[in-house]
Amino acid sequence: MILRRILPIILMPLALTGRGINNKLIPVYDGYAATSVNTAVFRANSLVSDSTAQYIAFYNSDGFLTIGKRNLDSDRWTINVSKYRGRVEDAHNTISIMLDGDNYLHVAFDHHGDTLKYCRSLLPGGIELGDLTAMVGTLEDDVTYPEFYKLSTGDLLFAYRHGASGRGNLVLNRYDVANQTWYRLQDVLIDGENERNAYWQIFVDKNDKIHISWVWRESWLVETNHDLCYACSSDGGLTWQRSDSTEYVLPITEATAEKAWCIPQNSELINQTSMTTDSDGHPYIATYWRDADSDIPQYRLVWHDGNDWHARQISNLKTKFSLSGGGTKMIPISRPRIATDGRKIYYIVRESERQSRVSLYSGQLNEEQLKVSDLTDFSVDAWEPSYDTELWKSRNKLHIFVQRTSQGDGEKVTDLPPQMVYVLEVE
Repeated sequence: MILRRILPIILMPLALTGRGINNKLIPVYDGYAATSVNTAVFRANSLVSDSTAQYIAFYNSDGFLTIGKRNLDSDRWTINVSKYRGRVEDAHNTISIMLDGDNYLHVAFDHHGDTLKYCRSLLPGGIELGDLTAMVGTLEDDVTYPEFYKLSTGDLLFAYRHGASGRGNLVLNRYDVANQTWYRLQDVLIDGENERNAYWQIFVDKNDKIHISWVWRESWLVETNHDLCYACSSDGGLTWQRSDSTEYVLPITEATAEKAWCIPQNSELINQTSMTTDSDGHPYIATYWRDADSDIPQYRLVWHDGNDWHARQISNLKTKFSLSGGGTKMIPISRPRIATDGRKIYYIVRESERQSRVSLYSGQLNEEQLKVSDLTDFSVDAWEPSYDTELWKSRNKLHIFVQRTSQGDGEKVTDLPPQMVYVLEVE
């Protein structure tokens, strides 16, 4: 019999110093590490904060969904090992969390073409989870990539793919915090027309404008990724526009999608990265691909300045690699996460050329070369970045989920034993 257990945990934090950046590494608890299920980039979110407390979610060493909570001015975690066990052998089956405006914690987990698994904390500010429940009740039989986003009203958005790789659609729900009910915004926001699917990233800016960018994939094979596209909504997801404010006729299809940057298939274009906006609400998209005259993929930034789309290279990598096949790939670089404080951009990555540490490119957009720093002094192996988006929005504090994980190519499990989960506080 598995019992839920709430445990106070106190572990000594570690001080790290890297190239002028002072960092604090807060231990949390041992987590499953034989796949990258705890550290995939498309977790939205792994960490989330309100004004006083921070929450974290991960699978523990036995694969049980585990929730932690601490006061933001404390290194002491309280841990709840839930009754829910995830299929951690598949790195798609991540956990995503978000706090609503009443401080209930919402959790979705363990999806790769499966029936929705969603629950909520029993109490506001609590870490004990209730029973699994439906949201809307339709289009919840084939769920992958669940993600939560918070609006300034306290309402939540919930995005997921319905359908399979190469033939799926983007579904969008909204949670009404006043009535504590979910309703459907879009049955099909981006339509793959049963021939392709969109792999997206979402950002909600300070004015509650929703920004979505995505790449198309023509089959389940990653090498068929192509083109970086864009849409936005200023009315909570009901209507959608292009960057020039022209209206989309929904659902958005390949024929109608605005191309922020044209990138052909077989360009090592990665899917599911991240985006943000500057202080004027202009979108910034982090990604990577390979130029036609090169065999080395490079990190990129694609952005809109209010008039046109632009792109620049962020990295100067030397390592050749190629994306091909299906499933979770073991790649020498992570997918990137981006943040901006209105002055500088912060581009979080992991690169084999930097001993697979947590690394940060930072600087102003017009700088010829961004500065790069290592934020850890140890390898994180197959880790990809996720951070506390709500804490960044409210305080410009960068807290990153860190755990060394390993990943066999194409959903293979490795023999890496459980590893400590950390929160990395970056100064």
